[in-house]
Amino acid sequence: MRVLVIHGPNLNLLGEREPGVYGTQTLAQIDARIAQLAKDLQIDVRSVQHNSEGAIVDELHGARGAYDCVIVNPGAYTHYAFAIADAISAIGIPVIEVHVSNIFAREEFRRKSVVAPVCAGTIGGFGVDSYLLALRAAAHKI
Repeated sequence: MRVLVIHGPNLNLLGEREPGVYGTQTLAQIDARIAQLAKDLQIDVRSVQHNSEGAIVDELHGARGAYDCVIVNPGAYTHYAFAIADAISAIGIPVIEVHVSNIFAREEFRRKSVVAPVCAGTIGGFGVDSYLLALRAAAHKI
């Protein structure tokens, strides 16, 4: 099984950015934890991070035929990126939406996800463990 993990905008600043909300682990540390669990689950995983919406759409398009599942944290694009939602809908493979924080317990504008309706599921609010839960879900879903 092959899984692509896409980290969205500003996630390259994890560990520094609002540690009270996002924790103290860096993106490199999170990717290492994902890679270790993937190894334990016998999953081939690739992680990427993009700040631009178009690059995320390109990654989603490139996942067709190359990956069995995508785990995506769209960051702020969650709330208004219809191009990402359309790409998820178009690629024909399961996509799991992930959030480090519980978006439904935050500011009003963060409480809507335009990508959730086209995803296989959403996991959020468990800190960086949200990614690990999503990887486990991918292992069971595929």
